[in-house]
Amino acid sequence: MPIDPSVAIGADLGERTFSWSASDVLLYHLGIGAGWREGDSLSAAALAYTLDGPGLQVLPSFGVVVPTFHETDPPPLDLPGCDIDLAQVVHGSQSVTVHGPLPTSGTATVSTTLTDIWDKGRAAVIWQEGVARSVSDDGPGEELWTTRSSIFVRGEGGWGGDRGSSTPVELPDRTPDADTSYAVTPQQALLYRLCGDRNPLHADPDFARAAGFPAPILHGLCSYGIVLRELTDALLDGDATRVSGFAAKFAGVVYPGETIRVRGWREDGRIVGTAVVAVGERAGAPVLGDVVLALA
Repeated sequence: MPIDPSVAIGADLGERTFSWSASDVLLYHLGIGAGWREGDSLSAAALAYTLDGPGLQVLPSFGVVVPTFHETDPPPLDLPGCDIDLAQVVHGSQSVTVHGPLPTSGTATVSTTLTDIWDKGRAAVIWQEGVARSVSDDGPGEELWTTRSSIFVRGEGGWGGDRGSSTPVELPDRTPDADTSYAVTPQQALLYRLCGDRNPLHADPDFARAAGFPAPILHGLCSYGIVLRELTDALLDGDATRVSGFAAKFAGVVYPGETIRVRGWREDGRIVGTAVVAVGERAGAPVLGDVVLALA
């Protein structure tokens, strides 16, 4: 069968070394819409995302993308025990946990493991975990962040495997503490793909139609970064150092030109939230669910 859990689960995907600079941080922040509001070019809080120098900070979601930031080929899917088609794959969920403020430049290694495969009947869910550590001349450096992600592979379930489990995030039955929106620009996906994800699903209309979409869709990780930035700005005074982790489930797609509505609640020492399409024919369509922002 295309997926062999006995081979895949526990497989070591190896270690890779990567470097980044302040320019990469700036491009990433621009790719997720930083500096978009009127007056942001004069705002110290906004410039903390978009101006290099001592005031530059790094959103934790940058840790998810930086290991492949300089890639120019579509993401490979040569996972042990998994013979799958890129056109059948969508991002299922993503989390990142940071162990301190991320540096604006540096070199690190990331070690990645396939941890689980779930059988959802008509689809498979493949989980990966990556641990990033700084590179030190004196030996192994400090742990910087940990990521955990899943991909949803349509048409590859049904072998009778573990279905997995999850606990939905409960949203408070009250007015949100933040209710904001972001208008996705028509060229947003084309800009964000310069952050290391050249999947043609986000740029090539013919590829998108073959995958079952009427047009290229926005990267799920772009929506992920947008929502984190909006919640950080609205509820944490734009201070990325107050974020120790961010997790979300990719609940639907966004097309460039649509608007994302983001709501967030302070609850039990963390922030929980949701994101939907705000207006138009698809108003109310889910974008991100089970949103949890952990606080440092």
